[in-house]
Amino acid sequence: MADENIALMAHLLRRSGFGASRDEIEAKAAQGYQQTLDDLLNPESQPIIEEDLVYRYNPSYWQSAAIENNVQAWLYTMINTPRQLQEKMSLFWHMIFCAGHSKIDSGYEMGRMVAMFREHGMGNFRDLIYRLSTSPGMMYYLDNTESHQVAVNENYGRELLELFSLGAGKDEEFNYSEDDVKACARAFTGWNNAPAYPPFPYGRSPWEFRFDPADHDDGEKTFLGETGPWNGDDILDIICKQPATARFLARHLYNYFVADDAQIPAWRLTPPQNL
Repeated sequence: MADENIALMAHLLRRSGFGASRDEIEAKAAQGYQQTLDDLLNPESQPIIEEDLVYRYNPSYWQSAAIENNVQAWLYTMINTPRQLQEKMSLFWHMIFCAGHSKIDSGYEMGRMVAMFREHGMGNFRDLIYRLSTSPGMMYYLDNTESHQVAVNENYGRELLELFSLGAGKDEEFNYSEDDVKACARAFTGWNNAPAYPPFPYGRSPWEFRFDPADHDDGEKTFLGETGPWNGDDILDIICKQPATARFLARHLYNYFVADDAQIPAWRLTPPQNL
């Protein structure tokens, strides 16, 4: 087998997954580059990793305090899953849609969030960002559970625009204004969790997303130049049709899979590298 075929396949498997053994590289090279690429891009064509071994050695895997077991299980999946690109995309979204166990304090919720990235991370971005916006862990992590019609918390609205979709800007210009942040935050009032925090004495009951219309600000809002009685769904629709969103996500993908770029806070001032 030609060395260049081995080198090319090794490069593909490093970039699209978490590496491979020599035997795995040779098997994929024999299969062919195009077929391997098709398998990576269509994870449903590959078997799902068996979790029996994980459950055997991590019996508290799905319990609320099981963050260490969740981490071990995810690493096990990264190493062993045949669906390598799917798992690498899960890590990609976890790095962008930042949430941490240090605040959420629930291995179960962190596991659910990673499972969401795994199941939907290679699909439609509008669907993914909606699922993120109804993730109980994310709603709590970015304080939307503390955002009410009469007392708006802007944290989720700001992070949604700056870190999760539009990005701060490009060519020294901004992609949104402070008024857009305020309108976005108002639109997401009433997007909350049930049962409410704090956890119960013997462990938290699993959270579920809850929309409370009585706590939602249904007044008129102007967001990115469009005016209406926007809800969170409307905000996501407006975000997803912005060219800035496509540029921001494309730059993230390039930075993650192709070549290192400038630090994200510098993107408004620094053009993409190697383009």
